[in-house]
Amino acid sequence: MKKLFALLLALSLIVAAFAGCSNTQSESSSEISSESSESSEESSEESSEESSEESSEPDSSESSEETTIMTHAEYEAAELDTKVTVVTNVQAKQSWWEDKATLYCQSEDGAYFLYNMSCSEELYEQLVPGTAIMVTGYKAEWSGEVEIIDATCELVDGAASYVAEPTDVTALMGTDDLAAHQNEYVSFKGMTVEASNDEGAAFLYNWDGSGQEGTDSDLYFKASVNGETYTFVIEYYLCNETTEVYEAVRNLQVGDTIDLEGFLYWYEGPQAHITSVSAAAAE
Repeated sequence: MKKLFALLLALSLIVAAFAGCSNTQSESSSEISSESSESSEESSEESSEESSEESSEPDSSESSEETTIMTHAEYEAAELDTKVTVVTNVQAKQSWWEDKATLYCQSEDGAYFLYNMSCSEELYEQLVPGTAIMVTGYKAEWSGEVEIIDATCELVDGAASYVAEPTDVTALMGTDDLAAHQNEYVSFKGMTVEASNDEGAAFLYNWDGSGQEGTDSDLYFKASVNGETYTFVIEYYLCNETTEVYEAVRNLQVGDTIDLEGFLYWYEGPQAHITSVSAAAAE
């Protein structure tokens, strides 16, 4: 009986041993499976991160936008409100105020009026006549005057200086061809001073006579050629009372014959900003 009991006990121990071994193998297999899954997830995350980093890098095949510099003919052909970039040379400075500059510029192929261009005071001081600058802004028109607005500029290192000689446009007065010289430095020869109002004044302080001596007033005067009369302006911020031309206009008399030089500004027609007035040269 004891032998039978001992045999049964031995069999029970053997069965238990097999069961324990089976559980251990199952747990081990589960752990391996879990580790394999975690390894797979980490590998997937690393691959995803690498892919994301690679996709965030700039595409070397993409080229940066290049600035296209226009000729004056291309500028003239451009539609209004078009963004434009030109290289030109400073001819005269009208004003600077709160980092805004207004300039008359001209290169050999044409002229530009730069209105309220962004410009530091330090840069403005460097913009002497002849200085080459690259200007980027927008083509605009105001009362017939074509200009560049909302502009910035930078000096063009190594560029040649250019100061324009006046182009005689006297023969073009009253013709459509005159507009092709808008904003250029021009001259008018043999002009006759005409009365600026019914009282016979040779000039007016401001366009309507509302200004007076000692104030920041523009001077307006009229002169004729070939039977047609035109209005000219001494722009105060370009040529104030300390300049020879301002004083010369205040000394005009109706009937004087004069030669003029200045920039062919436009306001509802030609209305040049004059920088020089002298007695007409003898023929």
